Amino acid sequence: MYYVVKYTGPFGFIKPWTAVRDAETFSQQFLTPSIIEGLRQKLEVTAIVRHKLTYTSIDLQQEVIQAKACQEKIKSRFIRKRSILKRGVMINPSLYLAFTRLSDAKKAIQQHLCLCRNEDILLPEKEIIEYSENDFNQLDGYELRFGHSKKSFLVGYNRFENNSEMYGWIDIVGNPIQMPQYSYE
Repeated sequence: MYYVVKYTGPFGFIKPWTAVRDAETFSQQFLTPSIIEGLRQKLEVTAIVRHKLTYTSIDLQQEVIQAKACQEKIKSRFIRKRSILKRGVMINPSLYLAFTRLSDAKKAIQQHLCLCRNEDILLPEKEIIEYSENDFNQLDGYELRFGHSKKSFLVGYNRFENNSEMYGWIDIVGNPIQMPQYSYE
């Protein structure tokens, strides 16, 4: 049995798991092991066993960034080169976090989440939902399943375990890109 907390918000940004530009990889859908671990630590729970992510669309926004190193000196001033990249922001994300302990779900439902930037706040819905593993498997959404399988690919390096390689595969169920839910009350 899973105890599930659903988080929603108007928008959310997920840091890309590769150094390639978001506009080319669309890596916003993937919650990497390090993101899940960060959420676990923030919520102060023992384990997040599963997750599902949906959203209504992705809005690509341009962002100006500067290189860390100073490149040239002009009139006694150091200049850092600038560049423009596009970052994807999810519109109306919904994140389901599954726990095996009711006590973890009770802790989680009392807190907000930020996926990767502090301004992208997702708030919990009012009730904890109980799902069997089979029912959770049927929920629409993206999920990066962690571990080895025939579908696995490298998703990063675990800095807590001698930079050992971490693997996972994308599990896409139903339609993760949902129609907007409007309330006309």
